[in-house]
Amino acid sequence: MTVGRTWGVVLTGLHGDLVEVEADLSNQTPGFDIIGLADKAIGEAHQRVHNACANSALPLPRRKLTVNLSPANLPKHGSGLDLAIAVAALATETSMDAASLARTVHIGELGLDGRLRPVPGVLPAVAAAARAGMRCVVVPHAHRAEAELVADIEVVAAASLRDVVRRHGVDVDEVDTVPVPHPVAAEPDDDAVPDLADVIGQREAVEALVLAAVGGHHLLMSGPPGAGKTMLARRLPGILPDLDDTAAVQAASLRSLAGLPVTSLCRTPPFEAPHHSTSVAALIGGGSRTVRPGAIARASGGVLFLDEAGEYGGHALDALRQPLESGRIEIHRAGFRAVFPARFQLVLATNPCPCGNYGVPNAECACPSLAIRRYLGKLSGPLLDRIDIELGLQRVAVARRKPGDDSRVTTAEARGRVIEARARSARRLAQTPWRTNAEVAGSWLRDGPLAPDADIRRPLDTALHRGALTLRGYDRVLRLAWSHADLAGRDRLDVVDIGRALYLKRGARA
Repeated sequence: MTVGRTWGVVLTGLHGDLVEVEADLSNQTPGFDIIGLADKAIGEAHQRVHNACANSALPLPRRKLTVNLSPANLPKHGSGLDLAIAVAALATETSMDAASLARTVHIGELGLDGRLRPVPGVLPAVAAAARAGMRCVVVPHAHRAEAELVADIEVVAAASLRDVVRRHGVDVDEVDTVPVPHPVAAEPDDDAVPDLADVIGQREAVEALVLAAVGGHHLLMSGPPGAGKTMLARRLPGILPDLDDTAAVQAASLRSLAGLPVTSLCRTPPFEAPHHSTSVAALIGGGSRTVRPGAIARASGGVLFLDEAGEYGGHALDALRQPLESGRIEIHRAGFRAVFPARFQLVLATNPCPCGNYGVPNAECACPSLAIRRYLGKLSGPLLDRIDIELGLQRVAVARRKPGDDSRVTTAEARGRVIEARARSARRLAQTPWRTNAEVAGSWLRDGPLAPDADIRRPLDTALHRGALTLRGYDRVLRLAWSHADLAGRDRLDVVDIGRALYLKRGARA
């Protein structure tokens, strides 16, 4: 009995598992069976593998071929195991270097002509192979740059099945094959981030944006069209600190898993702005057979901006509540569970009414009161309770701006203040599991070594006693107050910090 063995990787969310692919050739009725809890895409691999081998002048033996994917109890999805199945099947009768097969992981989908096609999630798959101790991985040519982002593993970018088997010792003629390009065109590299100095007026809103960046706080902006809500939101990633290595790899892995091209590690925090017509599945992630990350996962480590929040479906907005608390999203499907990170800054922007003119000076609102209540009711109480800063904006009269006015804040200036304040909070939280003020547990804020004195937190206690705040809101005000203190250079909370945080927490509804 001849058995060929090699390795592949299957992904469940961002988590990758090494799969041993073994093929057995036996004297039974000719056929090609794949076993080991494979989904429909893998179940169809036998036809792709058969045609790819035949068209590569590497015909499979006309005997009974059984391919086992081990561990057999692990659900397997997608077409990324095609190459590993083909190599193991050919190894049953073709002389190959067994040691080379045993130390190599094969990732890629096969075309009927034998060329390797790109597949989603190559970066997390290669990272999983490296963590498992493998030292060589074969990927489609289109994923060379992406796979090389993983250290301590040799990357072989192949254009066809013939290139792969030649590496394992098979004597086949070299054929000049045109690699299959990535189906999604790579976006041009554009590191330019919109400058905060473009925002005219709205100095209070700019300061609130800087404060949100210091602690990673969630922000709600309410105001009429033209008040600058979108301009402010799009400039938030520019004043955030650069992503560290771990966060940059995670952001790139999520992009890869979504089927988008990855050529380098981007250090700028991601910015996701889904349209208000987006579905719940597109927002939180999902899929019937293969789970893909949604907008909240792709925004992890950066900013999720929901413009025209009143136009979103209530179910979509309420789906944000659990990720805002836990920092991750769990997607359950029959037979498996996928977990994605969801540690993002939420920025909501909404008009005061459907037409946007409610409460605007010299403007007429024609919206019925019921329509206004229904519009603002999309932002439920539990969701608002998870928002740290609620900011009301008005339109700016550009004609009143004086020539030569240099009071605007640039992105570089704001970013410098944010980095300095975050360094101060990092020193305070050095002996804790938290990195930013928004992540700190409420019990530590209220009863920890740096808990504010009773005199300082009296306004906050009063608001809680009157029912103006929930206990969750109480903790969020304390987190925001610490960010205000870090920005001001204070090592202890002051009543000014509590007062400012309390004002910003309820500013949009005041």
